[in-house]
Amino acid sequence: MIQVYCYSRCSTCKKALQWLDANGIEHQVIDIKNIHPDEATLRRYYTMSGLPLKRFFNTSGIQYRELELSKKLPGMSENEQLRLLASDGMLVKRPLLVGEDFVLTGFKEAEWAEKLL
Repeated sequence: MIQVYCYSRCSTCKKALQWLDANGIEHQVIDIKNIHPDEATLRRYYTMSGLPLKRFFNTSGIQYRELELSKKLPGMSENEQLRLLASDGMLVKRPLLVGEDFVLTGFKEAEWAEKLL
């Protein structure tokens, strides 16, 4: 079953969940603030996704800005970045959609439709 890591107060997450429901796609919702992926899980998702690691960061989030990660990430190793992401679910880009053999970050309807429909 598809898993969707979301934050209940995120409007993009709400829109993504509505899209899944409207298209009859069964899914499991995981509250990313309370149950966030650990470092090993994030590493697996990162590898599955084929995306740059920066795409896993919630660049518009408060923590991202407060930690000045736009300046710090370029100097951090991949392991340091994954450890940081695993430390706080609010640093992770959401929604995070996890299928059997794919991972998508954020909600782009066309991208989701290509994988799910």
